[in-house]
Amino acid sequence: MASSSSLLISLFLLLVFPSSVLSATLRSDIQSLESIIRSIDPSSISPSSYLSTWDFSEDPCEGSGTFLGVMCSFTLENTTSRVTEIDLDDDGYDGFLSEAIGNLTELTVLSLNNNRFRGPIPETVFQLRKLTKLTLSGNFFTGDITPGITKLKELKTIDLSKNSLAGEIPPRISGLRSLTHLILSNNHLDGRIPALNGLWKLQVLELGNNHLFGMLPKLPTSLRTLSLCYNSLAGRISPLHRLKHLVSLDVSQNRFSGTIGHEILTFTEISRINVSFNQFISIEVIPVIGMETHLRILDAEGNHLQGPLPLNLATYGNLKDINLRSNMFSGDIPRIYGKRLENSWRSLYLENNYLTGTLPEEFQRISKQIRGSLSNNCLQCPKNVTICQGVQKPKSQCTNAMQEEDLK
Repeated sequence: MASSSSLLISLFLLLVFPSSVLSATLRSDIQSLESIIRSIDPSSISPSSYLSTWDFSEDPCEGSGTFLGVMCSFTLENTTSRVTEIDLDDDGYDGFLSEAIGNLTELTVLSLNNNRFRGPIPETVFQLRKLTKLTLSGNFFTGDITPGITKLKELKTIDLSKNSLAGEIPPRISGLRSLTHLILSNNHLDGRIPALNGLWKLQVLELGNNHLFGMLPKLPTSLRTLSLCYNSLAGRISPLHRLKHLVSLDVSQNRFSGTIGHEILTFTEISRINVSFNQFISIEVIPVIGMETHLRILDAEGNHLQGPLPLNLATYGNLKDINLRSNMFSGDIPRIYGKRLENSWRSLYLENNYLTGTLPEEFQRISKQIRGSLSNNCLQCPKNVTICQGVQKPKSQCTNAMQEEDLK
């Protein structure tokens, strides 16, 4: 109750005597902070939140235990302090981002993640030429990402994910040469992805869960994480062969076609590949005996992959989880798959293909707990083997599918 009373008194003083405190902080910075808190519904400011400590009877840069989430620059000379960072907690603040934010011209960090800010991102944000970090994820911001963002040449991190932003990605965003993280996933962005190879320091690019279409653009070779899932992108993924530093790749739920090349699977640092639910027809898996590989997870579910199961997957020493369900693989299951399940593999999903023959005896010797399924094939699969649970197709269905494949 005391905290609530203190907050009400602070807000009253703010309304009646704005910027009345004799301050070491630049007056216009204080006025901007006042405007920011005025633009937020007071009922969404809980007693334990950062904003409940914004007590304007004290100086924002000098107060003790007040103005949590605000950082300032402190000069040795007899000059005023400036607000350099606003990093709010995720307490569910409900309101708009005040246009006065643009007056905090020394701001380097603006982080408002996981709240309920709504409306367009004020154009005045793009006056903050010293910003290095702009993270507004998990709010309800609407409107376009305007070309104004390309003025912020010092930006290293942009995270506008999980909002309701629409329109195209500004083509000139590749001019932000200091960017290392560009995260725009879970919005309503559309259009083509612009060429981004100018972002030569970029390590993380996440554009998933939007409405993007077209072919893959030129991408920076510095990328370590690339997520383009749940869009309408099409064509071949061969442009990705240049991204030799990738650790994680997710292009699932698109319309990519052609071949999943061996270059991607053998990147030295790649640990997770998700190419599921596309239109790929083949996967190149070369033996990697004697090569250093870190691939742990391969998910290629829901494509049109044909032919025998890739035998050379067993040569990937760090591989743990394989998902090849809902494709058009045919023939026998290699005995080496059973041996790998006995030792290093944790999961193997092969259901809904056209596999035939007797299950290798190695599968029946597996004593450890594994995850997986072999159902909806044409296998002779003993029910006492855990991953044999579920029905099998009539053998004729697999035979017909193989004959159709031979005719193509």
